[in-house]
Amino acid sequence: MKIGICNDHAGVEYKNAIIAMLSAKGIEMVNFGTDTTDAIDYADIAHPLANAVEKGEVDLGIALCGTGNGMAMTLNHHKGIRAGLAWDEEIGALVKQHNNANVLVMPARFISCEKALSIVNTWLGEEFQGGRHERRIAKIPVQE
Repeated sequence: MKIGICNDHAGVEYKNAIIAMLSAKGIEMVNFGTDTTDAIDYADIAHPLANAVEKGEVDLGIALCGTGNGMAMTLNHHKGIRAGLAWDEEIGALVKQHNNANVLVMPARFISCEKALSIVNTWLGEEFQGGRHERRIAKIPVQE
């Protein structure tokens, strides 16, 4: 499995911890984020991650910014991206089970790094449930 990860200045520490954790599990990581706490616009790093997911260059994506909202809004403007914002494990599970989120977004300023690692593990351990959720996902308009 190959996962892309992006972050703005608010998520540097979290990104590094996630990369370390997933790399230790044998997951290949591709870093699209910044490595400094100097201010950066989230869209500048969200678009390259979304493009990589769309092209199949990575299997899934993880994104971090202050609230998670800017990343989620930007990512969800891409065709084929279903970015789900999660701030706890239950929501992390549900965005995979019900929404088949191919990008997990987390709010670095509102959760601990330990919580972020737990959410990532939960999200990766879940499967899309299909069924009635297939119909709902089909109704999400695709950007052209």
